[in-house]
Amino acid sequence: MSNFSLDNIDHGILYALQRDARNTTTAEIAEEVEVSASTVRNRIEKLEQVGIIEGYYPKIDYELANFPLHVLFVCNANPMEREKLAAAAIEVQGVIDVREMLTSTRNLYIETVATDTRNLTTITNKLASMELEVLSSEIITSHHVRPWAEFEFQTPDFISD
Repeated sequence: MSNFSLDNIDHGILYALQRDARNTTTAEIAEEVEVSASTVRNRIEKLEQVGIIEGYYPKIDYELANFPLHVLFVCNANPMEREKLAAAAIEVQGVIDVREMLTSTRNLYIETVATDTRNLTTITNKLASMELEVLSSEIITSHHVRPWAEFEFQTPDFISD
């Protein structure tokens, strides 16, 4: 864990990037968090360097991209093997996201996309061959995200004498 400490400006920058990193300029963020655009660029660079910002990813409508089957597999993996199995699962063609959970069961969530049921069956069989117990598979119809409100910029309250 890093000793890097986030301040209110960093929070505001993260909030703006979560809201829409692709279509928000550093000048717009600067105006929102009440600093210069160069300060925003420097802060973003630092946030990337220390690993707080891990990357920028597009939000894809898989159905429009000709992958109409968007499925979440809820799996059980041996807790001692969970990290290794997660790393192997993300390499399976069609797997787009793997989340490790802290629980003893239902501890691996594997999000996949497929073109048709034959493609989905291939993915399912590959996952099942990996010492994973598939507990359920759920069709994802939509996914909604929002910026974490704790990062929303708040104008600092200054104490007057």
